[in-house]
Amino acid sequence: MNVLVIGANGQIGQHLVQLLKTDKKHNVKAMVRKQEQAQKLEEDGVETAIVDLEGDVGSIAEAAKGCDAIIFTAGSGGSTGDDKTLLIDLDGAGKAIEAAQQAGVDRFIMVSAIQAHHRENWNEQLKPYYVAKHYADRLLEASGLTYTIVRPGGLQNEEGTGKVNAAENLELGFIPREDVARTVIAALDEEQTYNKSFDLTTGETNIADALKEV
Repeated sequence: MNVLVIGANGQIGQHLVQLLKTDKKHNVKAMVRKQEQAQKLEEDGVETAIVDLEGDVGSIAEAAKGCDAIIFTAGSGGSTGDDKTLLIDLDGAGKAIEAAQQAGVDRFIMVSAIQAHHRENWNEQLKPYYVAKHYADRLLEASGLTYTIVRPGGLQNEEGTGKVNAAENLELGFIPREDVARTVIAALDEEQTYNKSFDLTTGETNIADALKEV
């Protein structure tokens, strides 16, 4: 499967690119915003596309040509304002969904946030972020694409354990970014995750087994 990673320079995105690069079942194409980011990836043997999510849908669709799946893990980051959250986490995701439709890419995985589907459980300090994630997820659900929405808990930089909890509703918890990336890749061709959304935290179940039960 040829996979376009949108947000490849982000912390989860970097894990995804490296894992997909060594995965014999998949080929990776990294979508980044800056030339220097692309150059570094290309020196590491990774195909790239330089596209700004604040640009037009056609540029994203061009990057997605020839791909079988898109993983959206882009985000504005914690150091930007609410305007960038709106432009990247919501409108950028919406553009990526439109681009997938234009390019004929049916498989789409969204990295969201734990409990984004339940307004009453949103973190008050991160409310604009949760609003963006909530509506981006709803756009994907209504798109007609074969989607999976992964809603990880608090993100950690510790080494992954390969053990997770994956369910429609989970208590707030944490998970290493590496395990989020591994779960997303495992979900690519796991039919049990097709057209489903789930929360994800560190747990006691192997990723492959957890995804068969969502």
